[in-house]
Amino acid sequence: MHLLAQRLTEWLREQVTERGARGYVVGLSGGIDSAVTAVLCKRACPDNVLGVIMPCYSSPLDAEDARLVARTFDIPLKEIVLDEPFALLVRLLTGEDYNVEKKDLSIINIKPRLRMITLYFYASRLQYLVAGTGNRSELTVGYFTKYGDGGVDLLPIGNLVKRQVYELAEYLGIPRRIIEKPPSAGLWAGQNDEAEMGITYQELDEFILTGKADDRVREVVKRLATKNAHKKQMPVLPPF
Repeated sequence: MHLLAQRLTEWLREQVTERGARGYVVGLSGGIDSAVTAVLCKRACPDNVLGVIMPCYSSPLDAEDARLVARTFDIPLKEIVLDEPFALLVRLLTGEDYNVEKKDLSIINIKPRLRMITLYFYASRLQYLVAGTGNRSELTVGYFTKYGDGGVDLLPIGNLVKRQVYELAEYLGIPRRIIEKPPSAGLWAGQNDEAEMGITYQELDEFILTGKADDRVREVVKRLATKNAHKKQMPVLPPF
């Protein structure tokens, strides 16, 4: 893991230089992916990194975990509560108040899109790049929001499956409670990545790395990858 962490840190430094930027802004969700990404950015640009916590009808425990990461690794922090703008936008678009019990993705995906807007505000102000937190496992099946958490400048851990992210987190000294918490996108109360995908990260990682999986896992991966392929494509142009 030492070599991997070193190479990723050097790559992040190179990206800042090549793109004429000054540093990195990272959305801190309280999860393992954002923690690892933020720490890598801190290693690359010790004096030019910003973590942003953006609660939006989300668990206070997630914000506490995000603050813990910032404190542990001395990452400057902004906390922008998005409950009010989210609720106002939902009311404007639907004519109704936000119902936390309703799992309507057309509404729920506004949350990560508001976070994207917030991150790019700070990136523009500071001449920073937005470091995304998606990993290879999520990217393989398209488990992210188009123009939400998928709207970033680069993906430092995008070549690492979830298992490797955990290994890197151990090496970097990410707090134990963050490593041990169930993976969740935090879009609604009690959300769980694996339950939503229909397979475990262990099954998905094994398939990605070795090509080995039972028929059920293969079918789920194929279905999700096909359904979400558009998320990884540039807008199409006419062929003439």
